[in-house]
Amino acid sequence: MTKELIQEFSQLHAEPEWLASLRQKAFDKIGQLDLPVIERVKFHRWNLGDGRISDSEPSTSVPDFTSLGDNLKFIQMGTQTVLEQLPADLAEQGVVFTDFHTALEEIPELVEKHFMSAVKYDEDKLAAYHTAYFNSGAVLYVPDNVEIDQPIEGIFYQDSESDVPFNKHILIIAGKHSKVNYLERLETYGEGSVPTTANITVEVIAQAGAQIKFSAIDRLGENVTAYISRRGKLDNDAMIDWAIGVMNEGNVVADFDSDLYGKGSHADMKVVALSSGKQVQGIDTRVTNYGCNSIGNILQHGVILEKGTLTFNGIGHIIKGAKGADAQQESRVLMLSDQARSDANPILLIDENDVTAGHAASIGQVDPEDMYYLMSRGLDKATAERLVVRGFLGSVIVEIPVKEVRDEMIDNIDIILAKR
Repeated sequence: MTKELIQEFSQLHAEPEWLASLRQKAFDKIGQLDLPVIERVKFHRWNLGDGRISDSEPSTSVPDFTSLGDNLKFIQMGTQTVLEQLPADLAEQGVVFTDFHTALEEIPELVEKHFMSAVKYDEDKLAAYHTAYFNSGAVLYVPDNVEIDQPIEGIFYQDSESDVPFNKHILIIAGKHSKVNYLERLETYGEGSVPTTANITVEVIAQAGAQIKFSAIDRLGENVTAYISRRGKLDNDAMIDWAIGVMNEGNVVADFDSDLYGKGSHADMKVVALSSGKQVQGIDTRVTNYGCNSIGNILQHGVILEKGTLTFNGIGHIIKGAKGADAQQESRVLMLSDQARSDANPILLIDENDVTAGHAASIGQVDPEDMYYLMSRGLDKATAERLVVRGFLGSVIVEIPVKEVRDEMIDNIDIILAKR
């Protein structure tokens, strides 16, 4: 871990002075800061970054993109951009969706203003490490009053045959009264098994009156040890509707946060998670109400197979002064094995009187009577289990507003269950 490596990377990519110096400041902080607190998850000995920063080699095995539609789309393999598809009518309205370093040239003031504004670079050790060592990413900018009905796709492949760290920064800026429907995929590609690390930060800036549907499907491989941070920063009357499928195969800690700064801002967070094998996944989902009459809802369901471990921490924090705020949460976990381990921790922190808040949490195993009933109707055990899991996760999936995402999540659940 040396400053010189980071400096060389900055110079190679002709990064502006403000970013180069921020990387250096963040590097100096790494040793002084603690890891983020994720209750009941022991990840302190995980390798979440070994001080390398570099670019991927252009990959010879790239997925087939011929069947893709003509909607707004951006695809990277490792640090290399392999497809940018921006329809002409959106380009004319000022929409930008490009790689991070190109965005620094095209919309420099916006990137400088919003980069690491939702997540502070010195918030904790992993945020500082990310700021110093992120090696690629993307920026989506939708100007004020622009409404995009068709889905916008950001697809980020981790090459299973490469040990280049998967350290991405994805910045989404939705202008005032804009409408955005965004789908993100983080996915390991190929049959390789080279171990590597990932430190991914996604910042979603929802300016006044912006409406964002943010869907994500995470499918990083067993070879990737990952920290994934997604955070929304919401202004007056802004709305983010999150739907996240956590379906990785390696060890993962994740922070999914919404900061409701604006009056009347609203965040709905829906999370579906699956853990299997000996995998450990810890997910912190937090909504912080700063603004009056802001609303934050958390709904997360998880399923654990084999010897997997899954921890849900649902945190609702109403800051003093946020009169009329509402924070609700529900976390439920279903275990399909007596060797599975789980925690579902509802945490409410209330610093204001005139508010509404509530929580629910449960952990349980499959009801033998449900299984008996299904198998008595001629279903084998695997099919019966699949139906029980679908039913359990379905109450979250049915709330996801984008049909394609619902269908893809169900397909992924079936794929994971079929591997057992």
